[in-house]
Formats: sequence, structure tokens, C-alpha cells
Amino acid sequence: MMIETRGLRKSFGDHVVLDGIDLDVAEGTIFALLGSNGAGKTTIVRILTTLLKPDDGTTRVNGFDVLSQPARVRESISLTGQFAAVDEILTGRENLIMIAKLRQVKSAGKVADDLLARFGLADAPGRRVSTYSGGMRRRLDIAMSLIGNSRIIFLDEPTTGLDPEGRIEVWQVIQNLADSGTTVFLTTQYLDEAEKLADRIAILHEGTIIVSGTLEELRKLLPPAKVEYVERQPTLEEIFLAIVGSDKKEQRSTTTA
Repeated sequence: MMIETRGLRKSFGDHVVLDGIDLDVAEGTIFALLGSNGAGKTTIVRILTTLLKPDDGTTRVNGFDVLSQPARVRESISLTGQFAAVDEILTGRENLIMIAKLRQVKSAGKVADDLLARFGLADAPGRRVSTYSGGMRRRLDIAMSLIGNSRIIFLDEPTTGLDPEGRIEVWQVIQNLADSGTTVFLTTQYLDEAEKLADRIAILHEGTIIVSGTLEELRKLLPPAKVEYVERQPTLEEIFLAIVGSDKKEQRSTTTA
């Protein structure tokens, strides 16, 4: 297991945030932690990434104990928080080169160019990040966190505040990460996001994991579904993407002509 916790506990004063958390995350999978605002999702991420010490319990990340071997944990992980941590004055390429040099990665320019291509930003390497859309900033943020070939990436509510197109862009990036063997620990309050991406899902409520398993396992907790034949109407998201996609195709055709 890439991530293991047993009996993880954390309180702030008299307020118990985590009350005996057990988690197992396998290598190369997407693990989604669901919970409402204030449920403790970010607290778990901060403990797993050595930014916060637990009160009790054992926690191992990539085989290393977060309390006794924090430096070894940090060497194998990357963290992307709820808000894109990019420098808006610099260009996208300059942001990537800066991080590569800070992490003492060789051939920083080549690494930056490869990541720009991988994350669909090759057309905007020389633009200041202040001109990027929300989805582009988030993709750049994730790209920056991958410099150094981290085995585990923590994404704390990565699509918060993004429009439908931006969310789908980030979803594709996350899926590509898992397909390449990276272990992804994802926190989200969007149920459709977890349903779309996650190999395993855990629901955090009032300091405890109340249920954990695959989507199919969670579905079995409910009564069997009734088979009914109804006319399916397109969702608003489908309508939005269809219209926007059509507009973009027309613009490309006009430009080509």
C-alpha cells in the first residue's frame, strides 16, 4: 500500500476533527475522500503530507512513517492545494522552470516543455499566467507539482471554482496520472467527480470514515434499483458542452477558411 493509516486522531482544542481514521490506498489508483466542508478532509491531507502532526495513530506514506521519516515522505509526494499556487507575473514556462531549478532537476527547460505539451499548454508557454483561464491555471499547478517524478500526488479539491470545461480538463489530467502509474489521493465534495474518477471511495463524516469501497460496493449498500424505462433528457452540462464545442468548431473552420 502506498498510503496506510491506523487509528489516526486529531483534535483542535476540544473539537475532535479526526476520530480513529483507517485508510488504505493502493499504488497507481485514484482514491477519493468525500465529505462536506469542515469534515476534516484537508486535515487528513496535511497529516499525510507532513504539514501537521497527528495526536495519535500510525501513518505511513510510500512505506515511510510521517512522524519519524518526514523527509523521506516529502521526497516521494507532491501536493496541490485548493487554490492554484502559481506566479501570475511569470509565464507558464517560467513557472515550470523555476520549480525545476528549485528541485535541482537537470535540463529544466526540456522538463518544462515536456510538461507544457503533456498538459495541453504548449500553445501558451510565453503568456503570463495572469491571462490563463481557471482550467489552464489548475493544469499548470498540477504540472508544477509533478516535477521530480513524485510517486504520490495529493489533490485537495482540485476543481473547486472551475467552470464545466475546466473541470473536465482537470479530470482528464488526473486520469492520465493514474494511467501512468502515479497514485492519486483526491479530496472532493463533488459526488460526480468521485464517481467519474475514483477506483475507491471513502466518505468522511463527523471525524470518522463511515463507509469505504469501490463504487459498485457502495451501490450494494442501497436497495436494488428498479428497472424503469423513461425518456432521458440531456443534462445542463451536456447542453453547455455541446453548444460551446460547436462554437469552437465553427471558429476553427472560419479561421482555416
